[in-house]
Amino acid sequence: MSSTNIEQLMPVKLAKALSNTLFPALDSQLRAGRHIGIDELDNHAFLMDFQDELEEFYHRYSVELIRAPEGFFYLRPRSTTLIPRSVLSELDMMVGKILCYLYLSPERLAHEGIFSHQELYDELLSLADESKLLKFVNQRSSGSDLDRQKLHEKVRTSLNRLRRLGMVYFMGNDSSKFRITEAVFRFGADVRSGDDPREAQLRMIRDGEALPVEHSLLLNDEHDAEDHQVDNVPDGAEDEQQ
Repeated sequence: MSSTNIEQLMPVKLAKALSNTLFPALDSQLRAGRHIGIDELDNHAFLMDFQDELEEFYHRYSVELIRAPEGFFYLRPRSTTLIPRSVLSELDMMVGKILCYLYLSPERLAHEGIFSHQELYDELLSLADESKLLKFVNQRSSGSDLDRQKLHEKVRTSLNRLRRLGMVYFMGNDSSKFRITEAVFRFGADVRSGDDPREAQLRMIRDGEALPVEHSLLLNDEHDAEDHQVDNVPDGAEDEQQ
Protein backbone atom coordinates (compact mmCIF):
# COMPACT_ATOMS: atom_id res chain seq x y z
CA MET A 1 0.00 0.00 0.00
CA SER A 2 1.42 3.39 -0.95
CA SER A 3 1.96 6.20 1.54
CA THR A 4 -0.82 8.10 -0.22
CA ASN A 5 -3.31 5.31 0.44
CA ILE A 6 -2.15 5.00 4.04
CA GLU A 7 -2.66 8.71 4.61
CA GLN A 8 -6.24 8.38 3.41
CA LEU A 9 -6.81 6.09 6.40
CA MET A 10 -4.67 7.92 8.95
CA PRO A 11 -1.85 10.47 8.97
CA VAL A 12 1.53 8.89 8.23
CA LYS A 13 3.05 10.26 11.45
CA LEU A 14 0.24 8.73 13.53
CA ALA A 15 0.77 5.39 11.79
CA LYS A 16 4.45 5.69 12.63
CA ALA A 17 3.61 6.35 16.29
CA LEU A 18 1.18 3.43 16.58
CA SER A 19 3.66 1.04 14.95
CA ASN A 20 6.50 2.06 17.27
CA THR A 21 7.59 -0.73 19.61
CA LEU A 22 7.20 1.60 22.60
CA PHE A 23 3.53 2.31 21.97
CA PRO A 24 1.70 -0.83 23.21
CA ALA A 25 3.19 -0.77 26.73
CA LEU A 26 3.05 3.02 26.96
CA ASP A 27 -0.57 3.08 25.81
CA SER A 28 -1.47 0.49 28.46
CA GLN A 29 0.24 2.55 31.16
CA LEU A 30 -1.53 5.75 30.16
CA ARG A 31 -4.91 3.99 30.09
CA ALA A 32 -4.22 2.65 33.58
CA GLY A 33 -3.75 6.23 34.83
CA ARG A 34 0.03 6.37 34.88
CA HIS A 35 1.77 9.73 34.59
CA ILE A 36 4.84 9.78 32.33
CA GLY A 37 7.52 12.17 33.57
CA ILE A 38 10.85 13.26 32.16
CA ASP A 39 12.63 10.55 34.18
CA GLU A 40 11.16 7.98 31.78
CA LEU A 41 13.42 9.16 29.00
CA ASP A 42 12.31 7.01 26.05
CA ASN A 43 8.58 7.16 26.76
CA HIS A 44 8.65 10.88 27.48
CA ALA A 45 10.65 11.62 24.31
CA PHE A 46 8.19 9.50 22.32
CA LEU A 47 5.22 11.49 23.67
CA MET A 48 6.99 14.76 22.93
CA ASP A 49 7.67 13.66 19.33
CA PHE A 50 4.11 12.47 18.65
CA GLN A 51 2.08 14.65 21.01
CA ASP A 52 -0.13 16.26 18.36
CA GLU A 53 -0.92 12.97 16.63
CA LEU A 54 -1.65 11.10 19.86
CA GLU A 55 -3.88 13.91 21.11
CA GLU A 56 -6.09 13.30 18.09
CA PHE A 57 -5.87 9.52 18.55
CA TYR A 58 -7.02 9.60 22.19
CA HIS A 59 -9.72 12.14 21.38
CA ARG A 60 -11.59 9.27 19.69
CA TYR A 61 -11.86 7.59 23.12
CA SER A 62 -13.12 10.78 24.81
CA VAL A 63 -9.92 11.25 26.79
CA GLU A 64 -7.37 14.03 26.46
CA LEU A 65 -3.62 13.56 26.35
CA ILE A 66 -2.36 16.34 28.63
CA ARG A 67 1.13 17.72 29.01
CA ALA A 68 1.24 19.48 32.39
CA PRO A 69 3.27 22.67 32.96
CA GLU A 70 5.84 20.54 34.85
CA GLY A 71 6.34 18.44 31.71
CA PHE A 72 4.68 15.14 32.60
CA PHE A 73 1.99 13.52 30.43
CA TYR A 74 -1.27 11.84 31.44
CA LEU A 75 -4.73 11.03 30.11
CA ARG A 76 -7.63 13.11 31.41
CA PRO A 77 -11.01 11.43 30.96
CA ARG A 78 -14.16 13.18 29.82
CA SER A 79 -17.57 12.19 31.12
CA THR A 80 -18.16 10.23 27.91
CA THR A 81 -14.84 8.33 28.02
CA LEU A 82 -14.74 4.83 26.57
CA ILE A 83 -11.86 3.85 28.86
CA PRO A 84 -12.88 2.37 32.23
CA ARG A 85 -12.07 4.65 35.13
CA SER A 86 -12.36 4.84 38.89
CA VAL A 87 -11.55 7.51 41.46
CA LEU A 88 -9.11 7.89 44.30
CA SER A 89 -10.32 7.61 47.86
CA GLU A 90 -10.22 10.65 50.14
CA LEU A 91 -7.20 9.22 51.93
CA ASP A 92 -5.40 8.67 48.61
CA MET A 93 -6.03 12.30 47.75
CA MET A 94 -4.86 13.55 51.12
CA VAL A 95 -1.65 11.50 50.81
CA GLY A 96 -1.20 13.01 47.34
CA LYS A 97 -1.53 16.52 48.78
CA ILE A 98 1.06 15.72 51.45
CA LEU A 99 3.42 14.37 48.79
CA CYS A 100 3.04 17.61 46.83
CA TYR A 101 3.76 19.57 50.01
CA LEU A 102 6.91 17.51 50.60
CA TYR A 103 7.94 18.01 46.96
CA LEU A 104 7.80 21.78 47.54
CA SER A 105 9.71 21.58 50.83
CA PRO A 106 13.38 22.46 51.46
CA GLU A 107 13.73 18.98 52.96
CA ARG A 108 13.43 17.48 49.48
CA LEU A 109 16.71 19.06 48.45
CA ALA A 110 18.34 18.22 51.77
CA HIS A 111 17.31 14.56 51.41
CA GLU A 112 18.19 14.43 47.69
CA GLY A 113 14.49 14.00 47.01
CA ILE A 114 14.19 10.81 49.06
CA PHE A 115 11.65 10.37 51.85
CA SER A 116 10.60 7.43 54.00
CA HIS A 117 7.11 6.06 54.56
CA GLN A 118 7.40 7.02 58.22
CA GLU A 119 8.28 10.62 57.32
CA LEU A 120 5.22 10.76 55.07
CA TYR A 121 3.02 9.37 57.85
CA ASP A 122 4.41 11.79 60.44
CA GLU A 123 3.90 14.74 58.09
CA LEU A 124 0.33 13.61 57.43
CA LEU A 125 -0.46 13.51 61.15
CA SER A 126 1.17 16.87 61.79
CA LEU A 127 -0.66 18.72 59.01
CA ALA A 128 -4.07 17.04 58.79
CA ASP A 129 -6.83 16.49 61.34
CA GLU A 130 -6.05 13.13 62.94
CA SER A 131 -9.65 12.47 63.95
CA LYS A 132 -10.75 12.92 60.32
CA LEU A 133 -7.95 10.67 59.11
CA LEU A 134 -8.97 7.92 61.53
CA LYS A 135 -12.53 8.08 60.25
CA PHE A 136 -11.17 7.07 56.84
CA VAL A 137 -10.33 3.79 58.58
CA ASN A 138 -13.30 3.50 60.92
CA GLN A 139 -16.30 5.84 60.91
CA ARG A 140 -16.71 5.19 64.64
CA SER A 141 -13.02 5.52 65.48
CA SER A 142 -12.25 6.29 69.11
CA GLY A 143 -8.59 6.98 68.41
CA SER A 144 -7.44 3.53 69.53
CA ASP A 145 -3.98 2.15 68.83
CA LEU A 146 -5.60 -0.40 66.54
CA ASP A 147 -7.21 2.35 64.45
CA ARG A 148 -3.87 4.16 64.23
CA GLN A 149 -2.20 0.96 63.10
CA LYS A 150 -4.84 0.50 60.41
CA LEU A 151 -4.36 4.11 59.30
CA HIS A 152 -0.62 3.52 59.03
CA GLU A 153 -1.28 0.49 56.81
CA LYS A 154 -3.79 2.35 54.65
CA VAL A 155 -1.34 5.20 54.10
CA ARG A 156 1.10 2.60 52.79
CA THR A 157 -1.64 1.25 50.49
CA SER A 158 -2.32 4.79 49.21
CA LEU A 159 1.38 5.35 48.61
CA ASN A 160 1.59 2.14 46.62
CA ARG A 161 -1.44 3.17 44.53
CA LEU A 162 0.18 6.53 43.78
CA ARG A 163 3.38 4.70 42.86
CA ARG A 164 1.43 2.81 40.19
CA LEU A 165 0.25 6.17 38.90
CA GLY A 166 3.86 7.33 38.51
CA MET A 167 3.84 9.85 41.37
CA VAL A 168 6.57 8.20 43.43
CA TYR A 169 9.36 5.71 42.80
CA PHE A 170 10.41 3.23 45.46
CA MET A 171 14.15 3.06 46.02
CA GLY A 172 15.29 -0.31 44.71
CA ASN A 173 14.00 -3.14 46.85
CA ASP A 174 13.32 -0.84 49.81
CA SER A 175 9.63 0.06 49.64
CA SER A 176 9.95 2.14 52.82
CA LYS A 177 11.85 4.86 50.91
CA PHE A 178 10.74 6.69 47.81
CA ARG A 179 11.44 9.64 45.53
CA ILE A 180 8.59 12.00 44.65
CA THR A 181 8.04 12.94 41.00
CA GLU A 182 6.68 16.16 39.54
CA ALA A 183 3.41 14.32 38.77
CA VAL A 184 2.24 15.06 42.34
CA PHE A 185 1.28 18.51 41.03
CA ARG A 186 -1.98 16.82 40.00
CA PHE A 187 -2.76 17.40 43.68
CA GLY A 188 -1.50 20.97 43.74
CA ALA A 189 -2.57 22.67 40.53
CA ASP A 190 -3.93 25.62 42.51
CA VAL A 191 -0.49 26.39 43.94
CA ARG A 192 1.25 26.89 40.58
CA SER A 193 0.45 30.59 40.30
CA GLY A 194 0.71 31.57 43.95
CA ASP A 195 3.45 33.70 45.49
CA ASP A 196 4.13 31.01 48.08
CA PRO A 197 3.18 27.62 46.62
CA ARG A 198 4.11 25.69 49.75
CA GLU A 199 1.88 27.85 51.92
CA ALA A 200 -0.95 27.49 49.39
CA GLN A 201 -0.55 23.71 49.45
CA LEU A 202 -0.58 23.71 53.26
CA ARG A 203 -3.81 25.68 53.21
CA MET A 204 -5.37 23.11 50.87
CA ILE A 205 -4.35 20.32 53.25
CA ARG A 206 -5.70 22.00 56.36
CA ASP A 207 -8.90 23.13 54.67
CA GLY A 208 -9.47 19.64 53.34
CA GLU A 209 -10.20 21.05 49.90
CA ALA A 210 -11.36 18.53 47.32
CA LEU A 211 -9.70 18.38 43.93
CA PRO A 212 -11.62 20.04 41.09
CA VAL A 213 -13.06 18.19 38.12
CA GLU A 214 -9.83 18.62 36.19
CA HIS A 215 -8.21 16.05 38.46
CA SER A 216 -10.34 13.04 37.63
CA LEU A 217 -7.99 10.10 37.29
CA LEU A 218 -8.06 7.03 35.12
CA LEU A 219 -7.48 4.03 37.36
CA ASN A 220 -8.05 1.08 35.08
CA ASP A 221 -6.11 -1.29 37.31
CA GLU A 222 -7.26 -4.54 38.90
CA HIS A 223 -5.24 -3.87 42.04
CA ASP A 224 -6.94 -0.51 42.47
CA ALA A 225 -10.34 -2.14 42.16
CA GLU A 226 -9.44 -4.52 44.97
CA ASP A 227 -8.09 -1.72 47.13
CA HIS A 228 -11.24 0.36 46.67
CA GLN A 229 -13.40 -2.49 47.88
CA VAL A 230 -11.37 -2.51 51.08
CA ASP A 231 -11.18 1.26 51.41
CA ASN A 232 -14.96 1.66 51.74
CA VAL A 233 -15.05 5.21 50.38
CA PRO A 234 -17.64 7.34 52.26
CA ASP A 235 -20.92 8.11 50.51
CA GLY A 236 -20.60 11.12 48.23
CA ALA A 237 -16.81 10.96 48.03
CA GLU A 238 -16.87 9.86 44.40
CA ASP A 239 -19.21 12.67 43.39
CA GLU A 240 -16.97 15.16 45.17
CA GLN A 241 -13.83 13.91 43.45
CA GLN A 242 -15.03 13.56 39.87
